[in-house]
Amino acid sequence: MSHFTLLPGDGIGPEVIAQAKKVLEAVSVRYGLDFTFEEQLIGGVAIEATGDPLPSSTVEACRASDAILLGAVGGPQWDDPSAETRPEDGLLGIRSELGLYANLRPIQVHFPTASPLRDAAGVDILFVRELTGGIYFGPSSLSDDGMVARSEMVYAVPEIERIIRVAAEAARGRSGKLTSVDKANVLEVSRLWRRTAARVMADEFPDIEYEVVLVDAMAMHLLSRPRDFDVVVTGNLFGDILTDEASMLPGSLGLLPSASIGDGPPGLYEPIHGSAPDIAGKNLANPLATILAAAMALRHSLDLLEPAAAIETAVDDVLAAGLRTADVAGTGPTASTTEMGDAVARAVSM
Repeated sequence: MSHFTLLPGDGIGPEVIAQAKKVLEAVSVRYGLDFTFEEQLIGGVAIEATGDPLPSSTVEACRASDAILLGAVGGPQWDDPSAETRPEDGLLGIRSELGLYANLRPIQVHFPTASPLRDAAGVDILFVRELTGGIYFGPSSLSDDGMVARSEMVYAVPEIERIIRVAAEAARGRSGKLTSVDKANVLEVSRLWRRTAARVMADEFPDIEYEVVLVDAMAMHLLSRPRDFDVVVTGNLFGDILTDEASMLPGSLGLLPSASIGDGPPGLYEPIHGSAPDIAGKNLANPLATILAAAMALRHSLDLLEPAAAIETAVDDVLAAGLRTADVAGTGPTASTTEMGDAVARAVSM
């Protein structure tokens, strides 16, 4: 038996989580698997209910689960900058509580005509972003007069080693090519990153084709030659920016899943899109990113490779048959959130 903790969260989160659960139930029937599910609060709805964006009951449930599926957090009603807590604190908190240091974000182009690039067909990149170190978690300070602020980028060798190993193992399972992105021509932290990464690759992964690219060059290459990259690993800040840039290559955020993993279960799986409050409750959201996140959960947390592939194939089949939600439909007919979820569940069951 495998236990999922569902964190629907805010906005369209409950709608897309419901469709992912539907697909997981379908795949469990097809393969004779035993999945159980429970819902917990996170984000804005948790603040409203408990005053805390990450209640202790949610943390306890997540620790006891095999995989966690998250919808989205945030919304305009919680955007007060003077507020002591924000919905996003729940997301950051659960990553920290569970030691989820590696963010896996696949970028695949399903609709080349929807991409802002002229020729995006064939793009298939897996970004591996270090998630719990770097400048977001380093020391910071503000001078007493408010005139000088400091934020430090800090990485230790063990943090670099472990994220490089995650990325190299991923590359081994794909085309065998890994690109490390840094700013070693300027930053001492990046020089440590480069030395450490080179040692790990030489000692432990000599079979992997390995290259290093400066972050500013990588930003350009993602637009000029994205098909040249397979697995890309980088630190927290650079990964944050580059994955947001790369997320536009497919033309819709509604197709892109994400995984945050540590040294063991559970992992946290989610779509990369936000809570989209403007369409919440209207049955318009694209659930495919969340459904694909569920497939990532099967692969990375439960080692259920065939069922994971079945979900991914079902998504491809449904899209190939012409079904589209509004974000990718163009001028053609559109499917609702539930219609898309139903279609993928049927395809999984065949």
